[in-house]
Amino acid sequence: MEEVLCSIEIIKENNDFIAKIQSDLGGNREYRSQLFEDVLDQFVMDLQEEFESM
Repeated sequence: MEEVLCSIEIIKENNDFIAKIQSDLGGNREYRSQLFEDVLDQFVMDLQEEFESM
């Protein structure tokens, strides 16, 4: 059975990349940086920690 673990929205606003994450475990949160790689690193590390406990 499929279960949505999180929703990720990545947008570019002016010079910033913004990742908006929503999950049942971590709720809603937002990551922002001028570097796309930094945004990815931030939310991937947080999601790894969050889902390791499942």
